[in-house]
Amino acid sequence: MAAEFIDGPSGALEVVRAGRGEPVTVFAHGMGASIPSTRPYASGVDGTRVFFHFRSHGRSAPAFDGWDYDHTADELLAVADAYGATRALGVSMGAGSILRILQRDPSRFERVVLVIPAVIDSPRNSEGLERYSAMAEASARGDAGPIRAQLEAELPEAVRGDDAARAWVEQQTEVFLGPGMAEALRDLPHAVPVPDVERLCDITLPVLVLAQEGDTVHPVSSAERLVEYLPNARLEVFDENGLLWGHRSRVRQVVGAFLSDDHQN
Repeated sequence: MAAEFIDGPSGALEVVRAGRGEPVTVFAHGMGASIPSTRPYASGVDGTRVFFHFRSHGRSAPAFDGWDYDHTADELLAVADAYGATRALGVSMGAGSILRILQRDPSRFERVVLVIPAVIDSPRNSEGLERYSAMAEASARGDAGPIRAQLEAELPEAVRGDDAARAWVEQQTEVFLGPGMAEALRDLPHAVPVPDVERLCDITLPVLVLAQEGDTVHPVSSAERLVEYLPNARLEVFDENGLLWGHRSRVRQVVGAFLSDDHQN
């Protein structure tokens, strides 16, 4: 799959497409993640799958003009509009970006998947803020050690030390050291995607929310609160073995059924 580039609000955005036909689904990664981190969610999805890198990720242009959910929502929307996406899946930061888009236009997508949403209308908890503050300092210094150690500590115990897990840690560490990432790590954890939680009641499209027990950075309570306000949402909670590390087959099945054309409400 060859990369393409489109004009984004802060510069070029790297895009990769797979599949063909309808529906068209856009996949948005989390902070410090990448296109490969969202591909497993797409493996059971019909139609055209559109993956992209946010600012300062992959080969997208670095950005130093501040980070908030308006910036990331504008980038996601630029990609969705360019390729005619009617469905969206977002992980963490990507999930927050989808929520910001739907706050502006509740009918922009036909259906969405929100994976491990971290925050709604209030900033991250103190543990999350401390995590990102430490990683921001390490990124600014170009010091891979603390970032690598943090990512390793967050892996499910069952996979720590596996070759695939080590490769994932190294890949994510490299992303966190990229240009503009120190600014992202400082700014975005203090931002919120939903200024007014009551407005979530206006989002009537089908929403699937995926959460993971034991993830203090992306607490299950955030996912539960989202489902309380979204009138047509359902929640799937996976155990601490990890969505993609321990439950990849089930996640593929659930997401694929929800986003594919043959899904029934």
